[in-house]
Amino acid sequence: MRRLFGSVRARATLAATAVVAVALVAAGAVVLLSLRSNLAGQADTAADSAARNVASQIAQGVPYRELDLDEDHPVQVVDQDGRVLAVSEDLEAISGTGAPDVTPVSSPDGGRDDEDDPEVGEVGEVTWHGPGRATVDGESVAYRFAQVEVTDRSDRTVRVYAGASLQAQQDAVHTAATVMLIGLPVLLAVVAWVTWAVTRRALRPVEAIRQEMAAITASEDLARRVPVPDTHDEVARLARTTNETLAALETSVERQRRFVADASHELRSPIASLRTQLEVAAAHPELLDLDGAVEDTVRLQHLAADLLLLARLDAGERGAGARVELAALARERAAGRAGVTVRADAVEVTGSRGQLERVLDNLLDNAGRHARSAVVVTVRRDGDRNAVVEVGDDGDGVPAGDRERIFERFVRLDEARARDDGGAGLGLAIARDVAARHGGTLTVRDAPTGGALFELRLPIA
Repeated sequence: MRRLFGSVRARATLAATAVVAVALVAAGAVVLLSLRSNLAGQADTAADSAARNVASQIAQGVPYRELDLDEDHPVQVVDQDGRVLAVSEDLEAISGTGAPDVTPVSSPDGGRDDEDDPEVGEVGEVTWHGPGRATVDGESVAYRFAQVEVTDRSDRTVRVYAGASLQAQQDAVHTAATVMLIGLPVLLAVVAWVTWAVTRRALRPVEAIRQEMAAITASEDLARRVPVPDTHDEVARLARTTNETLAALETSVERQRRFVADASHELRSPIASLRTQLEVAAAHPELLDLDGAVEDTVRLQHLAADLLLLARLDAGERGAGARVELAALARERAAGRAGVTVRADAVEVTGSRGQLERVLDNLLDNAGRHARSAVVVTVRRDGDRNAVVEVGDDGDGVPAGDRERIFERFVRLDEARARDDGGAGLGLAIARDVAARHGGTLTVRDAPTGGALFELRLPIA
C-alpha cells in the first residue's frame, strides 16, 4: 500500500477523489432530505385540502352518510367519543392518528373545553399533521394525515382525518437514491481519471528534470542543463532555479579544479628546487645552498598556510566574534615596515583577530611590493555603521580592467615578475574572502598619490 501511493500523482488522485466523494455524499444526503421534506409538505397540503373539503360539507349540514369522500384520500370522521361517523370506501383501518401527543387539547377534568370548539357550522383550523398507515382493500400504505375539527348543524364537534399517500415520496426518494448510488462511482471514476491525467501532464516536466539530473549525476557533466518548460508556473521556476544551481555548482567545481591545479603548480617549483639543492648537497656537500633551501622551505610553509586558510574559508569558517581595535591592530602590523605611515582613529569591529591580521599583512605586503617610496594606512569611521581601513601606495596602480581579477586566486598581473618577489597570488584572494566572512567588502581604486588604494569596509562592533 505504501509503495502504491508512493508517487505524488497517486496521492493527489486519492486526495481529490476522497474530497469529491465526501462532498457528493454530503450533497446527496442534503438533496434526499430536502426532497423528502418537500414531498412530505406536498402530502400535508393534499391531506389538508381533503380534510377541509369533508369538513366544509359537514359544516353545511350534509348528512354523514351522504358525504362526498375523495376516493384518492382515506377519510375518517369520528366524534369526541371516538365513534366513527363516516369513512371512505374500501378503507379498513387507520393507524397512527390517535397518538396521545396529537389528541386535541383537553380541559383539566379530562373532558373537552367547549371554548376551543368551532362554532356551529364552522370549520376549525388544522390541528395536527403526522404520519400514519391506512389499510385499503387489504393493502397497508404509508400516509401523511391531517386532522380538522368542525361543528355540525346539531352543535356536535367532530374530527375529520384525511390522508395523502407517501408512495410518490418514497418512489421519488428511492429513484434519487438509486441514481446517486449508480452515478456516484461513475463520477468518482471520472474525477480520479481526470486528476490522474492532469497530474501526470503537470508532473511530466518534473520527471524530465529528474531524468536529466540523473543523467548529469551519472555523466558528471555539469555543463548540461535541465529542460525549462514553456510555462510560467512553479515547475518552470523550479527548472530555472535548478539550472542556476547547476551553473553555480559548475563554477564552484571549476574553481576548485583550477585551485588544485594552480596549487599543484605553485608547490611543484619550490619542492623541485628544494629537492635539487638537497640532491646536490648530498653529492657535493661543499655546494650546499643553505640560504636557498631555507628560503624555499619558508615559501612552502607560507603557501601551505595560505592553502589551509583558504580551505577553512571555503568550508564556511567565520570570525571568532571577539572585539578588535583596528587602529591598534594597524599600528602593530605596520611596525617595523619601512616607509609605512599610519593615520588611525579608534574604531572597533567584531571578528577573528588572527584573520584580520592576515588581511592587513597581505595588504601591506602587496603595497610594499608596488610602492615607490611610501605606503599610507588610514583607519576611520564611515558613519555609525562601518569602519574603513585604507592602504594606499604611490606605485603604478591597478588598471581598471583588472580591479576584480586581482582578487582571484593565483592571479599575478605582472607575469614577468619573479615568483619570489610576487608570491603565489593568494594574498588578495585571502583578504577578500576574510572580509566577506566578516560581513565586509574589499575593493581597489586609484590612490591620491597615483598608486592603488585598497579599501576594507567592516561593520562596527
